[in-house]
Formats: sequence, C-alpha cells, structure tokens
Amino acid sequence: MTRLAIAVCCYAAVFAVSLLAALLLRFDFQLTPYARTVFVESALIVVLLKVVIVLFFRDWQRQLRYSTAHDLLWSSAICLAGGILVAALQTAHEAVPRIPRGVIAIDMVVSAAILSMVRVSANLLRTWQAGRAGSDRQRSLIYGRHEDAISLLTAIQSGCSRLMVAGIVTPEKVPGVGLVSGVPTFDVSLGLGEIIRRTRAQQLLLPSNLPGRTVREVSETCRQHGIEAHLVPAVDEISSRRFSLRMRDITIDDLLRREPTQLDQHGIRGIIEHRVVMVTGAAGSIGSEVCRQLMDFAPRKVVLLDQSEFGIFQMEQEFLAEARRRVRPLPPLEFVVEDIRDEASLARVFMLHRPAVIFHAAAYKHVPLMESNPQAAIGNNVFGTRTLVDLADRFGVERFVLISTDKAVRPTNVMGATKLIAEQYLHSVAGSSSTRFVTVRFGNVLNSAGSVVPTFRKQIEDGGPVTVTDPDMQRYFMTIPEAVQLVLQSAAVGEGGDVMILDMGEPVRIVDLARDMIRLSGQRFPEDIDIVFTGLRPGEKLYEELFYESEQSACRVHEKIFRATRANSADAAAIREDIARLAAHINSSREELTSVLWQITSRLAGHSSAAAPEAATVRRAA
Repeated sequence: MTRLAIAVCCYAAVFAVSLLAALLLRFDFQLTPYARTVFVESALIVVLLKVVIVLFFRDWQRQLRYSTAHDLLWSSAICLAGGILVAALQTAHEAVPRIPRGVIAIDMVVSAAILSMVRVSANLLRTWQAGRAGSDRQRSLIYGRHEDAISLLTAIQSGCSRLMVAGIVTPEKVPGVGLVSGVPTFDVSLGLGEIIRRTRAQQLLLPSNLPGRTVREVSETCRQHGIEAHLVPAVDEISSRRFSLRMRDITIDDLLRREPTQLDQHGIRGIIEHRVVMVTGAAGSIGSEVCRQLMDFAPRKVVLLDQSEFGIFQMEQEFLAEARRRVRPLPPLEFVVEDIRDEASLARVFMLHRPAVIFHAAAYKHVPLMESNPQAAIGNNVFGTRTLVDLADRFGVERFVLISTDKAVRPTNVMGATKLIAEQYLHSVAGSSSTRFVTVRFGNVLNSAGSVVPTFRKQIEDGGPVTVTDPDMQRYFMTIPEAVQLVLQSAAVGEGGDVMILDMGEPVRIVDLARDMIRLSGQRFPEDIDIVFTGLRPGEKLYEELFYESEQSACRVHEKIFRATRANSADAAAIREDIARLAAHINSSREELTSVLWQITSRLAGHSSAAAPEAATVRRAA
C-alpha cells in the first residue's frame, strides 16, 4: 500500500504539472486571469480522472528501471485516454469546468512526454549504475541468429552487471558493421578469430538451441584463441526480461545436438489422448523418457511397468515431485513391478488396465555382457517380447511399438540377434492381427545407462586413460529426448507391419567423441588424459547399419523418419518354431544355445537381406 500511495502522489503531481504547462503553452507562456481560473477550476477533476485511469490499467505496477518501448506506448495510451475522457465529460455535462480543446490536446502530449522521460531516465540511471563496474566485467561476445542475439543482449543489459557485451556475431549476412544498443554487430564471414581479436573478448556466449555442429565449430575456435565458450538460455527459455543469467559449460550433448525436430503434435495426441498407455522398461533410459513426454498428450492413464523395484520406486518419486510442480494435474499413474516373461502375471495386468497403446522398451542391451549371458538376452528380448505381442493381440491393443536397435541389422552379437528375432516375430503376427504392430529402429542414444558416454566420463574422472576399441569405429548417436520424440511420431504415422527407421544423421567416430569429452572436461589430450585402443570386443562391428536390403520400399514419411515395409517377413509358423527351438535349448550350455541362436539368426538375416536393386539408394538416403 505504501508503494501505491507514493505512485498515486507522483502521478497526480505529473498530471497537475502537465495541465499547467499546457495552459502556459496555449497562452504564450502568459498565466492570464482566464488561464488561472481554468487551472483552479479544472485541475482537481482532471487529475482525479487520469489517476483513476492509471489505477484501472495498473500502469503504476510497471517498473521504471526496466521500461521498454511497450511500456512507453502503454503510458502514452493512458494519457490519450485521459484526455479523451475529459473532453467527453465536459461535452456531456455542463457542471464539468470548461477547458479549451487545444489545452486538452497539448496536455495529452505533455503528460505522455513527462511519463516517458521519467521512464527513460530511470532506465538510463540503472544502465549507468551497472556500468560503474567498468573493467571488472567480463568482455563477452554473443553468437547466434540476429534476433536471438539481440534478445540476449537486452536481457544482459537489463539485469546482468557481471558481463559487458563487446560484440554480436551472427552467422547471417548483415549489411556492414552496425550498432545495436551501442554494441557492434559482425557477421561470421569476417572470421570468428578476427572478431575475437578486434573486440578483445574474454568469453563467448551461445544460445542453447544452436545445432551441435555449430557449437562444436565455435567452441573449437574459442579454444584455439584462448577464450571460454558458454551456453546460456535460448530466447524461448527466457520467461521474462528480468531473469537470472545462467551460464553453463558445453557438454557432449550440445556438440551432437541436431536441429530441433518438428513434430505433428496433433497426430501424436490423436493416438494418446484419453487412452490407457503402457510402457515396459519404464525405469530405463528410453522408457522413462517416453513416460515423461507422454504427460503432454493427456493420456487417460499411464502404466509404468519394469522388473526393477528400485527403478520403479525412483520413477514414482520423480512423478510425485513433478505433480507438485505442475499447474495441471498429471494423469493417473500405475507403477507395476513385473517380469515381461511371466505370461500369467502380465495377463492380469492387461485384464486390470486394458492398455490401448504399448511402448515396449524393456530389453537387455549391453553388447559384451549379453555375449556372456545369452540365456538372459534370449529370455528377456525374445520370450518377453513374444509374451507381450501375444497378449496385445489377444486383448485387442490398438498400437504396439517395439523399440529396436541398429544392431538387429545383420547382427554380429547376441543382443542384436535377439532383437532381430523379436522384430521378426512381431511382424509375423502383424499380418493377421487387428493391432498395429510397429518397430522403431535407431542407433545409440547419448547418456543411456551403460553406454559409451557415461563410461568415458567415469574414466576421465578417474584420471584416464580413456579406452576405445578401434580408431575407425563409428556409431550413430542421438539424444534421448529426440529419440523419444521420434518414437512417439513413429507411433502416430506407422501402420501395422512397418519398420520405422530414425534418421540418425552422420555417424560419429568414437575416438573423436573421446577427444571431445576430454577437452570439455578441462583436460588436454594426450598431455593430461590419453586414449588407449583395446581392440574390438566380442560381437562388435566397426560400423552399424540401419537398413536391410529387403526393406526396399523405405520412404521418408517425416523429416527424420523412414518407413520400410519388409517384402519378405518370416511366416508366423516358422518363427514360432524357431522360438520353440530356443526354449528347448534355454537350459543347455552357453555354447550350444548360442549355436542354435546363430543358426536361426543366419536364416532370418539372410531372408531379410535378399538383394534388391533399390537397397543402395535407400542406405544412401538414410
């Protein structure tokens, strides 16, 4: 209330002064008896009317120190409204004192000018106070699209006295070197190194929505010139101009990030909204992210199923915390601890919850570990998938999405072999089922449990060395959120029997990934952390593939998704017989079981790899 009282007094003083100034301007700076009479008789009602308008439109709540052009226009509009109201009242009621129309017009202009000068002066005072830090502030460059860079500049100048922006670098062509709020603007054709030298920059700020390739190139140039590169919130992450600037170091995710994916939100909502959705492997890296992203599409209920009690407990705690933060309530969540190989228990889950959509992310995926444990890989990846597929068919599930892997293409390891059999079984059932069975196949995801990035990170923390199997090894990589976005998109556009193959971009050499992680940790290769080549492990390939030749009808159905329909999938009877052979040998020795597995896989892989003239074109398109 104290602030409101002070604001009312200040506005009243401004409006009284503006009315007096308008009278002086109208009568050639002579305060004639008539002018004095008009002022004395009308000042009170004019000031009261304008103050009421200010209170109604809450102009007093707009902070002076952070005024923008929008605030100036709004204050001017209020002064205009006040003048119109005074003119209308004196026309409608004879009791209202007569004020010359010219005085009313001049008063509107003068009052708007005074309020604008007050706001501009307060803003200049804040900027001057922020600038008193002088040489203590870090000279910073901003790199990004022109609009993003200017928005970030405004945010920094509004609230971050620790930084002084020495220049803006934009990848777009700009006509010469311009000035924005006193800051020079350069286009990158001049050369980032030359710009750093000219501006004497100490650090470079990158909006966090830039593509990974740009982040990689810019950060490498900064390293060569001895300055640091930091990521800051992008424009769409800044909720208001009065934000707290949070700089963070560049991570490996930033270097490998691609352009944002444009999703068909309406299509995804159409298959999720008001439906019961089950996610298997819900505590895993992919399954947990599927659960998180489902919340934005209003499912009727989400069933989170995993065999890990601790994993499900962690998911429960995470969503309890999320429910407290969200404005809109979460859909009902069911946390289920079950083994997907237990058909009787799973049948009870299906009976109880009646899922309409299933995302099957449960799998054993660690390649070298599964080489030593083929029983576990076959039991979970093959028998578990068969159980889920059969139950989905029996209970009339609308959509079933199997999350597969590039290692299922011409597999050389147990994990890939089991995923190939799972794919083939699903597609053998798809032809005769009302359920839309869809496979989504992609490569490695960054930071998933047990993957290369956490392994390298731990080795770096321990002082090295970082172990890489082969200098020529390459892998496709994708961030977990992007992979899950595309899984949801694939579920929306996939038809029964389709293999949806994600466009993974360019493959990354693992040794380059290791070098980047060493550099980002603040260490140097090979002075601080060395890289040791250990040779290929059992079941590993130098290169991964995403397509079989027989997936010859692959076509792009989304900017980052291909649809392939197998020309020759194994028939249901044959694949059931194959799985029965595996079941008969599941308790045999590791060697005997693996031998049976490879006999089956060789037939299936050869069946899928039947030569097709279009195959090379499809692989190049991917």
